[in-house]
Amino acid sequence: MSLNPRQLFRMSKWARKPPSASRVKLLLAVIAIALAIWGLEKLFGTPEWMNLQNTGGRHLPR
Repeated sequence: MSLNPRQLFRMSKWARKPPSASRVKLLLAVIAIALAIWGLEKLFGTPEWMNLQNTGGRHLPR
């Protein structure tokens, strides 16, 4: 994993001025919601209407 200069500048900015507590709470809430959705999908599966239909190898018309 190599870091480009933009990522290094962002990390140095965060080290000098860390995000506010409300931003950290927002980030943790988004991660928790994503993990909850993932867990529900693993537990119950996806509904039939969310599954992709097999088109038999045909491509979409252009």
